Amino acid sequence: MAVAGTGGTPFLLSPATGRAATPSSAVFDAEAAGAGAHHRAGKAPPPADAGAAFVLESKGTWWHAGFHQTTAIVGPTVLTLPYALRGMGWGLGLAALTAVFAVTFYAYFLVSRVLDHCEARGRRHIRFRELAADVLGSGWVFYLVVSVQTAINAGVTTGSILLAADCLQIMYSNLAPHGPLKLYHFIIIVAVVLAFLSQLPSFHSLRHINLGSLILSFGYTILVSAACIRAGVSSNAPAKDYSLSSSKSEKTFNAFLSISILASVFGNGILPEIQATLAPPAAGKMMKALVLCYAVIFFTFYFPAITGYWAFGNQVQSNLLQSLMPDEGPSLAPTWLLGLAVVLVLLQLLAIALVYSQVAYEIMEKNSADVAHGRFSRRNLVPRVALRTAYVAACAFVAAMLPFFGDIVGVVGAVGFIPLDFVLPVVMYNMALAPPRRSPVYLANVAIMAVFTGVGVIGAVASVRKLVLDADKFKLFSDNVVD
Repeated sequence: MAVAGTGGTPFLLSPATGRAATPSSAVFDAEAAGAGAHHRAGKAPPPADAGAAFVLESKGTWWHAGFHQTTAIVGPTVLTLPYALRGMGWGLGLAALTAVFAVTFYAYFLVSRVLDHCEARGRRHIRFRELAADVLGSGWVFYLVVSVQTAINAGVTTGSILLAADCLQIMYSNLAPHGPLKLYHFIIIVAVVLAFLSQLPSFHSLRHINLGSLILSFGYTILVSAACIRAGVSSNAPAKDYSLSSSKSEKTFNAFLSISILASVFGNGILPEIQATLAPPAAGKMMKALVLCYAVIFFTFYFPAITGYWAFGNQVQSNLLQSLMPDEGPSLAPTWLLGLAVVLVLLQLLAIALVYSQVAYEIMEKNSADVAHGRFSRRNLVPRVALRTAYVAACAFVAAMLPFFGDIVGVVGAVGFIPLDFVLPVVMYNMALAPPRRSPVYLANVAIMAVFTGVGVIGAVASVRKLVLDADKFKLFSDNVVD
């Protein structure tokens, strides 16, 4: 699948030179040659392929991009933020949350600047892999980004299916405690709904769904935070203890695991594809979209993180809803409130899965569809339905087979989101815009690269360590999602 994004071969013919070219130079030459000819004719360059024309069509406004960006970042993973604070305590935890908030905003801004810089020079990139290959100038970078981005996107889609099925199972078990339906039944239900919604042809066509997703995130954030405040003053709440582990090694591992979780929660990895949905000229529009997105993030991240950790201290679970609905003792919030929150989370998970599936659909349609035929022609409709349905089915199968997928979120953050969202943006900016080596921007970018490379390595070790420690809980095709 990773190689498919290049047209099926590691070497392509450059339309500008007629010679074999690496993926980066092929993208560069094809776009530069096409853009130059159409610029002289006073027209916009035509879509390079069906993946660009059909999936990444450029019709959106800045607020549409803001909806996409918000859905890509703000999701039910915000319910893990109190758990991340638990690993570091109040002071360091809030400082780390704020640092990751600021650094990711800065990094996404840099990616947008690099995209604008390339577009101003006749090289409009609509895919992260092509942008990285053009700026960094190495074929292996192209395949590295394809591999990491594909793993992240498939992982998020799989995790969304699993968590949505878990939401359905929670509601079902409350309505029919001894009912016959198992977790895999709900995974099938979610997969069928997702496969149907996946037939929406383009990223741009998700704009109304993603506006709904933004509203849903406000909804369940308010509900869960209110429930935590109520639980915090309840006589049934656990004693508030914010102390950390007495073991220095345990404290260190927990801190780096928490940072990996924060990286996953703020992770995106598809900003170039989101910026590609903007109607040209795109320059400057993504900054407005980022401001909209981060205004939503500020409320939806800090509110549950603070209220959840305040209410439960170091007893908080990795899923805040589980703390509000303990296995033993009464529920710490009204059933209707928690039920409504679960429904809102379920609906948003479908939107998140749709957003992160777009890169896979673009890769598939780049090779399976024919831009010379209409988007809804039989020639393009049949392979689109078949391939997208097969992709969703494969993700659903993995979700059913590995119902402890949520335990891998720290590993994904360390080895996936940290390179794409923290390291590559600052490296690409320094190479593409070449600020003076002694300038504050250049030095800050080098510092971010060094710090987060180290955090990624240590975070990966801490996350794998947690997987090993929890290995005895894992069971293939289990009927319960392992916490």
